[in-house]
Amino acid sequence: MRPFNDLHVHADGTLLALENPVDIVREDVSEKRRKKRIALAAAGGAAVLLITLGLSRLKPAAPSVEKGTLWMDTVKRGPMLRQVRGPGTLVPQEIRYVSASTEGRVERLVILPGAPVTPDSILLEMSNPELERQALDAESQLRAALAELTNVKAHADRDVMDQQAAAATIRSDYHQAQLQAETNEGLFKEGLVAGLTLKLSKVRAEELETRNAIEEKRVATVADSAKAQVAVQEAQVEQLKALAALKRSQKEALHVRAGIPGVLQELPVQVGQQVAPGGTLAKVAEPKRLKAQLKIAETQAKDVMIGQPASIDTRNGIVGGKVARIDPAVLNGTVTVDVTLEGELPAGARPDLSVDGTIELDRLADVLFVGRPAFGQEKSLVGLFRVNPDGDEAARVKVRLGKSSVNTVEVLEGLKPGDKVILSDMSAWDAYDRVRLK
Repeated sequence: MRPFNDLHVHADGTLLALENPVDIVREDVSEKRRKKRIALAAAGGAAVLLITLGLSRLKPAAPSVEKGTLWMDTVKRGPMLRQVRGPGTLVPQEIRYVSASTEGRVERLVILPGAPVTPDSILLEMSNPELERQALDAESQLRAALAELTNVKAHADRDVMDQQAAAATIRSDYHQAQLQAETNEGLFKEGLVAGLTLKLSKVRAEELETRNAIEEKRVATVADSAKAQVAVQEAQVEQLKALAALKRSQKEALHVRAGIPGVLQELPVQVGQQVAPGGTLAKVAEPKRLKAQLKIAETQAKDVMIGQPASIDTRNGIVGGKVARIDPAVLNGTVTVDVTLEGELPAGARPDLSVDGTIELDRLADVLFVGRPAFGQEKSLVGLFRVNPDGDEAARVKVRLGKSSVNTVEVLEGLKPGDKVILSDMSAWDAYDRVRLK
């Protein structure tokens, strides 16, 4: 057994015997190697951790978009014309719905839809035997009432004249009595007539004066009574005249007329059909006096005002006009706007023709504007992709929009003149703030 040449104290206090100093050197080398490996492992772990953290913070790669499929526009500064647009139809300014004034049965259709008519053109003929009988009765009653009126007038005139004759007799007696009293008074002064005779003549004259006044009043009363009797009969005659005229007009209305010049558009009845009073028999319109009825979106109709200029595209020409009426109600998200047409209508313009209308709202003198994006209402904040100067990439920017038009919109914030932006629908890339253009 070899003796120990040296002692070595372990870290835990244990004494180790070493054969020679060479063993100590080997132990130091192993310890250094172990520590080096630990340091390398720690450094590697830290590097992996840093790389992982860095990768997690990296933004996703920008997707590629085909540039040829995008709609772009450049921001400009200058005057901007505000307009709204909507579809519509041409309708006649004057439409007459011919309705039945009385019950009847359709006997004959004289004119068919599409034919031109005048106000006196007979469209169809109807029959109503009961109405015809009532018309004859009304005429007969009117003739009887007229005869009775003549009779009443004759009796009234006779009564008045009889009363006037009686009054005339009393008036004559009164004048005679008055003259006699005056004569007796003269004779009495000369002593030729007794005083009693004078008094009797005066009493006689006074009595006849009173009767004369009464008869004059009676004449007036009889005349007034005669007038009242005649007036009652005349009122009855007028009533029967009106009834007879009504029956004649109803009978005449069985020959249904157009009432206005134009074109017969509809005739919704057939021969043999029974029609009730008030039922629609025909529709007549004047085809040369047309107007456009446009359907404007309720969000855009708030700026439309009566008198604003408009242009109507009939697809065979454009005709100008002005806003004449704005419907106060909203139907299916749209507001009906009537536009009166000015100037000659293009060839082919006819009622119920589909048209497109554009209404000029106002002109903005000096504003920043761009083409209207696919999404984004006026006076809202939207995200638009702005193309970089190289044209190979676009980044999302917040843009505040102002007033809008059909094809353009005012830019309040977020863009400057010369910026090119993408106006197409980019909702498929809402998760990205950048896109590459190829």
